[in-house]
Amino acid sequence: MTTHSTADTSLPRFDTRMTDAEGLMWRLEKDPYLASTFGNVTILDRPINFALFRERLERATIAIPRLRQKVRPSPAALGAPRWMDDSEFNIDYHVRRVSLPEPGSLRQLLDLATLIVNDPFERTRPLWQFTVVDGLSGGRSALIVKLHHTVADGEGSIMLSLQFIDLVRNAPLPPPLPTPAQPEPSITADDSPADLLRSSVSDALRVPIGLLKQVRDALADPARLPSLATQANDSLRGLVAQMGEVDAARSPLWKKRSLHRRMETVRVPYRELLEASRALGGKLNTAFVTAVADGAGAYHRELGAPVESLRTSIAVSTRTESSGGNAFSLAKLLVPTSDMPITERFAAIHEALNQAREGARSASLDTLASLSTTLPTSVLTRIARTQSQSIDFATSNVRSGGVPLYIAGGLILENYPVGPLGGVAFNATLLSYNHSLDIGIHIDTEAVEQPELLRDHIERALNRLIHAAEPRVRAASEAASQRAAAEVTSRPKWWARLFR
Repeated sequence: MTTHSTADTSLPRFDTRMTDAEGLMWRLEKDPYLASTFGNVTILDRPINFALFRERLERATIAIPRLRQKVRPSPAALGAPRWMDDSEFNIDYHVRRVSLPEPGSLRQLLDLATLIVNDPFERTRPLWQFTVVDGLSGGRSALIVKLHHTVADGEGSIMLSLQFIDLVRNAPLPPPLPTPAQPEPSITADDSPADLLRSSVSDALRVPIGLLKQVRDALADPARLPSLATQANDSLRGLVAQMGEVDAARSPLWKKRSLHRRMETVRVPYRELLEASRALGGKLNTAFVTAVADGAGAYHRELGAPVESLRTSIAVSTRTESSGGNAFSLAKLLVPTSDMPITERFAAIHEALNQAREGARSASLDTLASLSTTLPTSVLTRIARTQSQSIDFATSNVRSGGVPLYIAGGLILENYPVGPLGGVAFNATLLSYNHSLDIGIHIDTEAVEQPELLRDHIERALNRLIHAAEPRVRAASEAASQRAAAEVTSRPKWWARLFR
C-alpha cells in the first residue's frame, strides 16, 4: 500500500513498509553513535503566530499520513519494519514552544538545538518534533526542527516543509482537510503476527541464497573485504569497493568519539560561491567540499599536526519523481588537506568527486541494505562502526528556496541544517536559501576539541576560494558580454529586414 497527499503531488511517496535502507538506519540505532536523526535551525525576524503554526502542522499531519504514524518493528528483526497509524496521536507532543533566557543569543539557540536534536526519539510515537523558540535577541524567534531519517532525507524534508511555508507574510490559510478517522488500536487482519512474519520471511528471501551467503560471509568479517574485490560478481563489486575501506580515519587529532555535541554555523553569499565554482570548472558542491577540506587541513596545521589527506563521506541524491521520503546514497573519498593553493585543491576534489559519484551509483545504500536484511543487528552495528571509524568527517548539500519565505507570519532570515554524525568527527551540511548559503557544522567535541577554530578556518576557506576565482569570474563575464555584443552586431538592422 502507498500513501500520499492528494492535495500536493510534489510530496514524496510514502509506503507502509520501510525501504531496506530505512530499515537499516532504524536497526543501526541500537548503537547510539549511529543515530540518524537530523534537524534544522530556522531564525525568523519576529515571533510567529504559534496558534496558526500549530494549526498548519495539524493540517500537515492530515495531508501527510506518515506524520501520524509510528514504527512497528518486524518479528525477530527479519525484513523491514512497517509504519502503522498511531491511535493515540496528539499534536502537542510534536509541536512545542519554549523561550530562551536573557540575552537570547545565537549561542544559546544553537546549544538548545543541539540538545533537542540529539535527544533520542520516543519510539512509541511518530518520529518528528518542532520546537518554536521565543526570546531571541533583536525581537526575533526561531524554529528547531527534528526529524528521524526514516521519515525523510534532507530533500524530502524540504518538500514536507512546503506544508507550512508561505511566499508572503500574511498568507491565507489553505483549505481545511477532513480529519482522518481515528484508527483502531487493535491489530488488523493484514498486520496479524502470522502475516507480519510471512512478510518478513518473504523480504529476507528476495535476495538469491547464493548471493546472500557470499555477502553475509563478506560483511561478517570486514577485514576480508579487500581480498574479495576481485572475486565479487557485478552486483557486489561496487559494494565491496565501498566497504573495502577498513583502515582508520586519517586525522592524527580526531581520534576520540563521544556523544558530546556542539553546533557552529557559517554563512556566505550564494551567487559569489556559485560563480567561483563555475569559473573553476566545477559545481557548487565541489566548492563546498573544497572549503571544508581546506579548513580541516588548516585546523590541523595550526595545532601542529599537519595531515596530507582526510577521508570524507558525501551524500549523493538519487531522487526521482517516484522516490519516497529517502533517496540518497553515500560516497567516500580522500580529499587533499596539505598546504596548497586552494584552486589546486578544487581541481583535485572535483576529479575525486566525479569518481566517488560513479562508485556510489553501483553501491547504493539500498544495495547494502537489501543484502544485509538477514544479518543480526549486532553484526550490522559492528560493520557500521568499522566503516564510520574509517571516515574523518561527513558533508551534505541540500537545496532550498531562492526567494524570501515565511512561517506563520515570520520571515525566515537564516536556515542552518543539523546533519547526523554517524560516528564521524563532524558533519558539515550546506543549505541554500534566498541568495545565501547557510552551513551547519555538527561537531563531536571529544574529536574536535576547538570547534570555533574549525568554524573559522572553514569560513576563511570559503572566502579565499571566492577571492581566488575572481579573475576567472571576471574573464568569464567579459567573454559573455563580448559574445552578447557580437550577437547583437551580427543581427540585420531593422530597415534591412524590410527589403528581404
